[in-house]
Amino acid sequence: MKEKEYATDYTLTELMIVCAAKQVRDGDIVFIGTGLPFLACALAKKTHAPNLVPCSEEGQIDANPLLWRTPRSIGDLAMTAGAMMATDLLGVMHRLTYGEFDLGFISGAQVDKYGNVNSTVIGDYKKPKVRFPGSGGANAISSYTKRHVLIFVHRKHQFVDKVDYITSPGYLSGPGGREAAGLPSGTGPVAVITTLGTLSFDEETKEMYLDAVHPNVKVVDVKNNTTWDLKIAKKVKETEPPSKEEIRMIREDLDPFGIYLKRDEFQKKAIEFLTSK
Repeated sequence: MKEKEYATDYTLTELMIVCAAKQVRDGDIVFIGTGLPFLACALAKKTHAPNLVPCSEEGQIDANPLLWRTPRSIGDLAMTAGAMMATDLLGVMHRLTYGEFDLGFISGAQVDKYGNVNSTVIGDYKKPKVRFPGSGGANAISSYTKRHVLIFVHRKHQFVDKVDYITSPGYLSGPGGREAAGLPSGTGPVAVITTLGTLSFDEETKEMYLDAVHPNVKVVDVKNNTTWDLKIAKKVKETEPPSKEEIRMIREDLDPFGIYLKRDEFQKKAIEFLTSK
């Protein structure tokens, strides 16, 4: 068996894509969006999970957008390429609420130790300091998928003891919280992939704990960027670096134009192109 060759020139975004891809199991039915979750699922399908079924909020089921190009948004027509079925928003959300999805990915402005996510307001709801777009499909994803993964920039003002508003439920107040609220038993967040490492959830307390740190990150760095007394695994792992082949696939097959890998650069070029006309 050929020894795995690790990449040395990967970016943090690419590392997070690989970490997110590892949360996908072969055969999973996955509720995907564009951006990092799309790239993670596409990578998983090309590597260890060839039988995963990606489904988009717009209604495309088991599509392969890369037959055309990297999709720029959830409404991009490329999302329909190669689809086994093209339904609509209502059809996909109906399937979601009936528990047909194994996995989903969400993010937000704040997250707390029980994995509750806020993407609605900072401050008082009626007189907020900042108002965000809100749930979109995130509440349904966190409520009804069998498991979901959170993706966050790990900063102190985002990892808070209590979110200002629960847009998307994690384990709410702890053990039994989801069931008491009428959510399906056995569901909830399973991991938080951040710019500093990966956090998991204790099966008994439902509280988040640090499971792995990325290369060159120390445990104290994670604790210093978390407002509550973050629990630490007995043996904190170090994130395995991406392989050379994983990085090649991400750069050459999944996002060759850098739509997500080089978002700022891509947007600048797009603006220059549009304004030159």
